[in-house]
Amino acid sequence: MDCKEIRFSSHAIRRVFERGIVGGDVVRVVLVGEVIAEYLEDKPYPSFLMLGWVDNEPLHVVVAVESESRLCIVVTVYSPDPDLWEDGFRKRREL
Repeated sequence: MDCKEIRFSSHAIRRVFERGIVGGDVVRVVLVGEVIAEYLEDKPYPSFLMLGWVDNEPLHVVVAVESESRLCIVVTVYSPDPDLWEDGFRKRREL
């Protein structure tokens, strides 16, 4: 993701603390992770679901991007549940 600045929403900050996720790991996923889903109709900015790996464990980060300023806002972050995601954590399982 091409970000000039990365900010965390208050929701994302709560989730990082609740889930014991390191903020620096989230930033790395935003900068070099893989976009696995696009939500271009999200408001106020389009958002993207990103996948990254931390110590061989998957991490999902939802980031909204204000395209003109290249401001990236981390919306939420979580460790994907293997029961809900297919191998590779790139696609939700059909339930």
